[in-house]
Amino acid sequence: MITIAATATAVPPNILSLDIVKEYFGRTFSLTGRRLEAMMEVLDNSRIERRYSLFPVDYLVQPRSLTQTNIEYRDNAIVLCRKVAEEALKRAGCVASDVDMIISVSCTGFMIPSVDAYLASEMGFRSNVRRLPITELGCAAGAVGLTRAWDYLRAHPGATVLLIAVEIPTLTFQPTDLSQANLISTALFGDGAAAAVITDRPVASGPAIIDSESYLFPASIDAMGFELKDTGFHIVLSREVPQLIRDRIGPLVDSFLARHALTRQQVRAFVLHPGGQKLLSYMEQELGLCACQVQPSWDVLRDYGNLSSASVLFVLHEWLTRSEAKPGDRGFLAAFGPGFSAEMLLLQWT
Repeated sequence: MITIAATATAVPPNILSLDIVKEYFGRTFSLTGRRLEAMMEVLDNSRIERRYSLFPVDYLVQPRSLTQTNIEYRDNAIVLCRKVAEEALKRAGCVASDVDMIISVSCTGFMIPSVDAYLASEMGFRSNVRRLPITELGCAAGAVGLTRAWDYLRAHPGATVLLIAVEIPTLTFQPTDLSQANLISTALFGDGAAAAVITDRPVASGPAIIDSESYLFPASIDAMGFELKDTGFHIVLSREVPQLIRDRIGPLVDSFLARHALTRQQVRAFVLHPGGQKLLSYMEQELGLCACQVQPSWDVLRDYGNLSSASVLFVLHEWLTRSEAKPGDRGFLAAFGPGFSAEMLLLQWT
């Protein structure tokens, strides 16, 4: 069975508490009156108590060139990726030379060569290790990375894949952009990295990947993404995203599970990308979930905010470290990203 043998997560050292964000929000953005009050309400209702940032907030709010922020992205992405890669391999009982393929995902910076090339020279990966960097799938990319690992392992029995997701969205902060999308993203996103080791070699325990499904929402190309301008990454984020998911999540899940003669009631763990409190609330309501089935998603949202592609791997890490799922329990993992798209996996704990 193709199994997620281990996971690891890491965050940078600076904490963005709710109080700090509220203080700097009014100080940084030229907002007054009802619009500022409305954003304070958004922050209070976000269910996010803290996030993590590469730099202290005083530095983050200073205008910097795209050249400078991308250098900061490259140098610090390498550090975060190495940390989670080493930890995930250690937990899986592997060393770098055991890895046959590295999949790296990110959307908040750009680097050529990709981060896996730096890790290969630093960590001792084999010179014939296969590499697959994925850069344009946004928040869905962590789940897509698991699917691509599953695809590779079905074609290469006995192999091992290392998946790494790193996001530093605080580097995309735009202090002069007063669009609602930019203001909301400032309230949601935090920095962090996650890794997973996927293999069909014998492992002690973990969730096996049983199946996967991708879905591209019709007429939704403008729902989410980034525009690259002279000042850097400017987020595209439609207020309709939660409703898009609300309208379709029930039929999508039911159709996917029906392929395996399963229903929602037979799924123990819902490993859902915590894109925001409204999105999570809608999925809970439409899927009829109880708190025990989705609590790790709420906890990741509370403690880290939205970490883009790394978020769903943070949630999976919570499920694994809490040991709440038992052998035989089934899981449903889902993340959503630009396109607008959904990536879903069916899991079964071994």
